[in-house]
Amino acid sequence: MDFDVIVVGGGLAGASLAAALRGTQWRIGVVEPRAPQQPAGWDARIYAISPENVKFLSEIGIWQHVDRQRIAPVHAMSIRGDAGGALEFSAYESGLSELAWIVESGRLHRELWETVRRQHNVSLMVGEQTGSLAIDESGASLAFANGKRASARLIVGADGADSWVRRQAGIEATTVPYGEMGVVANFRCERSHRNVAWQWFRHDGILAFLPLPGQMMSMVWSTSDAHAAELVALDAEALCGRVAEAGDNVLGRLELVTPAAAFPLRLLRVDTVVKPRVALVGDAAHAIHPLSGHGINLGFQDVAALAELLRTLPQWRDPGDLSLLRGYARARAEEPFVLQYATHGLNRLFGTGNPLVALARNLGLNLTNRLPVVRNALVRYAVSGRF
Repeated sequence: MDFDVIVVGGGLAGASLAAALRGTQWRIGVVEPRAPQQPAGWDARIYAISPENVKFLSEIGIWQHVDRQRIAPVHAMSIRGDAGGALEFSAYESGLSELAWIVESGRLHRELWETVRRQHNVSLMVGEQTGSLAIDESGASLAFANGKRASARLIVGADGADSWVRRQAGIEATTVPYGEMGVVANFRCERSHRNVAWQWFRHDGILAFLPLPGQMMSMVWSTSDAHAAELVALDAEALCGRVAEAGDNVLGRLELVTPAAAFPLRLLRVDTVVKPRVALVGDAAHAIHPLSGHGINLGFQDVAALAELLRTLPQWRDPGDLSLLRGYARARAEEPFVLQYATHGLNRLFGTGNPLVALARNLGLNLTNRLPVVRNALVRYAVSGRF
């Protein structure tokens, strides 16, 4: 099987890259162990999609087909420190229609997958297990565990934080485990959330309430491994009580809709996102603490930058040429770096119990809240990746 581009990993980032290359001259292969399945009921894995990435998903023909009854806009965000600090963000005050859109991972993935499945220039290799990757000046050869082979001029690693492509390409990665888990669950609320997202920096972690359609919300509680295990083990009534209390009862009594699940949190940095005939996107290129909600947003912007590069190439150019791929690396150097260090620093800042540090961080929140210019600059960077 011969392709121009093989994307290893058909998740949100990988599938969106294939969709973004619709109508181009490139022959694309997508390798994915299993096709996505639509979750029954509500998906516990929720993403906050920035306006910039809603624009990107609209341009590639995805966003307009997502069920509007299953997404919710965020019009405001309220952040609370652990000692009286507070910071408020408003879409209206920042000149935006919304700060983000909350969408279920599974539904967005299925829409991407169905779109890619219908593309004439894409071949889906579902169920194939990768074996080895060989790269030389003429191209890349991908061997599968069943003996099949596929060749391409460019291999894109979109296969997550434990990227097989990254290891095969010899790209070094530094992983910093946080010793924390992200606990997620969905709830029906007694009070309306009014499309406000809430976040608390607490002594036992960072708690976020994200608005879902109707009178529902999604919880993300980044907390220690031990506390996460305790939360996941609680029965529905006890979990609802614990979460409502931790969130200052801002949404009243809670009713569990989706059982709690947990996933490990870590910071991941790579030496480079490109090598000859190899480019990394999404979590294969960077993993970030979820407190800012930027994980998949960074991945979509990786894809947007790489797709723009590939779309503008004449057919005679080699898409795996390192000199071209370095342009993608330069385009994506700043935003992941800034957000990784910012979220890592905030996590460490609010993770210490030192009373002087606690005083300083809460004063910082209050000072920022009193400076609209700074507040709005932070919002602009969060929604667009630039000030």
